[in-house]
Amino acid sequence: MLKGLDPMLGPETLAALASMGHGDEIVLCDANFPAESVARSTVLGRALRMDCDALRALKAVLSLLPLDGHEPDPVLTMQVVGDPAAVPEAVALAEPLFGAEGVASASLERFAFYDRARKAYAILRTAETRPYGNFILRKGVINP
Repeated sequence: MLKGLDPMLGPETLAALASMGHGDEIVLCDANFPAESVARSTVLGRALRMDCDALRALKAVLSLLPLDGHEPDPVLTMQVVGDPAAVPEAVALAEPLFGAEGVASASLERFAFYDRARKAYAILRTAETRPYGNFILRKGVINP
């Protein structure tokens, strides 16, 4: 246990977040997401786990990860199949977290989300059971 760090962030997740550079992306996905198969194509090459819901995982990750303010759409979510304008419950609950960071989420069609996730630095599989609890976060910089 370390002081000042969210206890949900284990050593492998901390190492991944610290190793990411500006513009790298991390995926926080729900329990239904094909995390292991998608993760094989990522920089890390395997999925990491956080045994909590997506909102709790986002709070922990955002306590350390700056979001990219230099390019549009630093937060992406997965669109609901057949209803791309719908806002899934997990996304609606997460929006205030993104707002506190000065950004809003944008969405991608399901298969476009999978393709983007394969190019991420890492996949972080949560225990989220609500459908469409999937997020791609792009790392920004910490300005002096």
